[in-house]
Amino acid sequence: MKSLLKITVASSALMLASSMAWSGEIWVTNEKDDTVSVIDTDSLEVIKTYETGERPRGITFSKDYSRVYICASDSDAVQVMDPNTGKILHDLPSGEDPEQFVLHPDDTHLYIANEDDAITTVVNTQTRKVVAQIDVGVEPEGMAVSPDGKFAITTSETTNMAHWIDTSTQELFANTLVDSRPRHAEFAKDGTEMWVSSEIGGTLTVFDTISQSEKAKISFEVQGVHPDRVQPVGFEFSSGDTHAFVALGPSNHIAVVNAETYEVEDYILVGRRVWHMAFNADKTRLFTTNGVSGDVTVIDVAARKALKSIKVGRFPWGAAFRP
Repeated sequence: MKSLLKITVASSALMLASSMAWSGEIWVTNEKDDTVSVIDTDSLEVIKTYETGERPRGITFSKDYSRVYICASDSDAVQVMDPNTGKILHDLPSGEDPEQFVLHPDDTHLYIANEDDAITTVVNTQTRKVVAQIDVGVEPEGMAVSPDGKFAITTSETTNMAHWIDTSTQELFANTLVDSRPRHAEFAKDGTEMWVSSEIGGTLTVFDTISQSEKAKISFEVQGVHPDRVQPVGFEFSSGDTHAFVALGPSNHIAVVNAETYEVEDYILVGRRVWHMAFNADKTRLFTTNGVSGDVTVIDVAARKALKSIKVGRFPWGAAFRP
């Protein structure tokens, strides 16, 4: 009996530890409220709200999750916040109208798209100084960096290009055309592919990273939705990069794309004007930011269906996970 009790207690402790290990938070920037909402991934409730600078959009964490970086676009600053207290520690120089950014794998260099200046600004987060300013196309927005840290990507909305940056020299070495108004970029498959969404073009373009040549172009068609409203913006990859989950803007749907065949397998109805998203720790749930409806949709990834809508601030934009 004592042995059985010990086993039961040990099993319960293990289950609790496992559950706690997978717990976490989804941080959501609210453009109109100048706040971030913090969602508990277990209770699926907003547990904290913190004030930020004006019009927060892009959001990301340091490697150890001790700092959260927030693009306060209308404050022309990247703010550094203590996620445990919500206190703004300091601002980083960012150039005008920072919209999206990406943190280099070295956890030190932040690559920032400055929409109004047509530049990418590189900031050292430790020294808080600008390392480089790189001329790119008109209205840069999307930012990505390869897993090995060798390449950074900026997408420019008006020039309709992906700009390839050598991070060792901080210089452009290639420009590739994409469809109209590219919004977001991500590297996939250990950095061998680079994907770009084109909002007005209604497509996702897949490039071979080494040659910068186009491998595939993915289009979308949502039943009952006019093609003009099918506007791919943010996207994220599932475990193993087997599938891409793509926000389709005012169509109010997420597309599920097979990353091997480049075929669309499914569409999931979410809130109004879905923009960006973040997974929980084990990627079993996906949290989407829905700007117009002012909420976050929680998706069961395996079942490919919406579980719940969580009310946040006005015009939620960016999302990031914190364990």
